[in-house]
Amino acid sequence: MKRIVSLWLKSFALDCLKRKIRRDKARSCDKHPLEVGPFALVRKEAKGIRITALNAAARKGGIVEDMRLTDALALLPTLVTQNETPEDNARVLRNIADWCQCYTPVVGIDGVNGLWLDISGAAHLYGGEDGLLANLSRKLDAIGFANRVGLAETPGASWAVARFSSCEDHAVPNTTRRGNAYNVPPGGILRALAPLPLEALRLDAETLRLLKRFGLTSIGALCAIPRSNLKRRFPSKAVGEAVLHRLDQALGTTNEPIIPIRPVPSYFEQLLFADPLLATESFREGLKTLLFRLCERMGCYHVGAMQLTFAAYHADGGVSRVAVSTAQPSRDTQHLELLFRERIETLNPGFGVDRLVLSADRVLPLKTQQLALAKASVSSSKEEDLARLVDRLANRLGARNVQHVVPNASHIPEQAERRVPALRSQNAGSEQTAYVHGKPLRPFRLLPAPEPMAVIAEIPEGPPKRFTWRRVAHRVVRSEGPERIAPEWWSGVSETFCRTRDYYRIEDTEGRRFWVFREGLYRDLENGDTSRSPSWHMHGLFA
Repeated sequence: MKRIVSLWLKSFALDCLKRKIRRDKARSCDKHPLEVGPFALVRKEAKGIRITALNAAARKGGIVEDMRLTDALALLPTLVTQNETPEDNARVLRNIADWCQCYTPVVGIDGVNGLWLDISGAAHLYGGEDGLLANLSRKLDAIGFANRVGLAETPGASWAVARFSSCEDHAVPNTTRRGNAYNVPPGGILRALAPLPLEALRLDAETLRLLKRFGLTSIGALCAIPRSNLKRRFPSKAVGEAVLHRLDQALGTTNEPIIPIRPVPSYFEQLLFADPLLATESFREGLKTLLFRLCERMGCYHVGAMQLTFAAYHADGGVSRVAVSTAQPSRDTQHLELLFRERIETLNPGFGVDRLVLSADRVLPLKTQQLALAKASVSSSKEEDLARLVDRLANRLGARNVQHVVPNASHIPEQAERRVPALRSQNAGSEQTAYVHGKPLRPFRLLPAPEPMAVIAEIPEGPPKRFTWRRVAHRVVRSEGPERIAPEWWSGVSETFCRTRDYYRIEDTEGRRFWVFREGLYRDLENGDTSRSPSWHMHGLFA
């Protein structure tokens, strides 16, 4: 059974500004207009400048949200205004959503001042649903954000309850309240939404005016009308379907998905603390406990972690994270703790940390392992030792700085292999080169790029007899070839490889062996195009 929390930050823009003022007070003792008189935030829109948020002094003067600035100044000339910054507000809202992941990994953003939290299966960590709602509301109050919280079986119902269920405006039956948190029990959506106004269905202003002309003022009155009769009342089919769609979303007959801000981890464990942690040593002890629990849980499903994230949730609303990756799936607690050891030192406790969360963001099935006969421990293979070395190097130096060479499906020599981060080499190594059967001998070392050379051959299509490379003349005593490699027509003509190549293995009088090729064919000259004359290049050296 799904249980969705809608978190409404009532004066979000003003609260963001208040927090900024508190930070600036450390540098200046001047009082902000928000603290001494009527103050409002404004936003420029297509139809003029409008009020978006205001303090209590401005509200006492008769100012309301969405009022035109000219009307507000005429009513209250002493009103002080400041432009709202949507970008900063969006960044703060994202940070709050990030912090709310300590309650559930499924957290989505709702508009400019709201969040969704899917707490299905997570309420028992806080003593039940009412305990979780009270904890969330209390923590947000302490951080400095006025809020109201609603809980129901659907996002639409929780949104309506959070914004319109207040004892002053509506008496909502079958709803428990603790502070600013409202909880609709399972099966009680219709009874809880019936007395709420139609604005609780998230309809646009034009549709709301039309519904009020019909004499409909509450959701209960709307539900009492048969659906077929309701559709006929609207001037267009689209408007009627939009109203019924929002009603179905609120009642749960139509699914409304929540898009989380971060991918939901496959496995995670967390620790809660009554007193905030203030020492990095506590992080290390908490990590050991979480690793033991997480690896035990993954062991039940025979999987290992490829990527893990250790998160510290601060008491002031911040989140600090460190992540590690592995080349192979692992649930070895000692090895994983070693990967975290240096990175965990970078975490700053700040004003205290009250939650630690360890998540396995990516897992894969583990291979079966042979137990050693002499002892009960698992025998360590060279492959495992190499994977652990790669893990340590990649997490210390950076995943992009530790690379692995893997085959690439190409006939072209300089494209027959590629470099990939070593942590991803397990997947990249599955690709095999397309030229395997009967592959001729290739030099161990290729030059960074083919280098031109002057060649004298007995016949135009034959191997070289003499050549000059890097100003040194060589006489050829043995040669093998040619090995013809044509452009890969199925992948398009490459700018660096657009003509046929004939490769030769040659040896000079001093026993040095080279890998050379002629680019182009002499038959191309039959068309009279001298620009396509064949040319010789040095490509590799044999040991």
